Amino acid sequence: MELTIINTFTDQPFKGNPAAVCLLSGVKDSEWMQRIAKEVNLPVTAFIHLHNDEWQLRWFTPSIEIPICGHGTLASSFFLWEKGYVPRNEAIVYQTKSGLLTAKFVDGMVQLEFPSLMEQETAAPDLLIKALGVVPTYVGQNKWDYLVEVQSEEIVRNLKPDIDLIAQLPTRGVIVTSRSNLNEYDFVSRFFSPAQGLDEDYVTGSAHCCLGPYWESKLDKNICIAYQASERGGLVKVEVAEDTVKLSGHAVKIFEGNLTI
Repeated sequence: MELTIINTFTDQPFKGNPAAVCLLSGVKDSEWMQRIAKEVNLPVTAFIHLHNDEWQLRWFTPSIEIPICGHGTLASSFFLWEKGYVPRNEAIVYQTKSGLLTAKFVDGMVQLEFPSLMEQETAAPDLLIKALGVVPTYVGQNKWDYLVEVQSEEIVRNLKPDIDLIAQLPTRGVIVTSRSNLNEYDFVSRFFSPAQGLDEDYVTGSAHCCLGPYWESKLDKNICIAYQASERGGLVKVEVAEDTVKLSGHAVKIFEGNLTI
């Protein structure tokens, strides 16, 4: 079984969000996939296999299986096109636990089409404020995460949250964002998700399914360039449609080999 490590949402080695892609020769049980993901020990390991002419896709962190993963889907798509399993001019449609997800190769980037995640304004829990140690200008919540806007990009970049407190919140994670001071980006963000075993995710596609619609309404732009200001950092082109968000990014292959078990 082929195993490939790909850095996503970047065109440089050692940047972006790394994912392992494992091409299965047949169906494997969840326990086996979880053990492989723990052994590989990257933010996500994506498992893909072809079943009845349909690509099946599942994602595992070292700790748990997760319902959706942007960078794992981007890595899987890059792998299938780069290895010639699918022609680059053909879209890839995945069967996943979050329904059908589509990927296309557009302008040298992998473009994913995901459902949008609209947040609703909510009162900020005291635990959230204490965990972040900053005063937000806005707090919203979607079905998975808190979305917190702060006053400046400097605050986003310098944030040192209490991860143990964030782990006590009843959500998948916390997205912190602000408008960018730099001309090359429209907004910046960071994402903390100890519930998934990821204290801070490097570049989070699914978070931009919420960030895209949020900033579209504030900036009056349906296409934005976003930067996730983690330690590794990554760029996401975000295009908001009626009820979907198109996320585009580059990818770089770092390693390829074969599982021997």
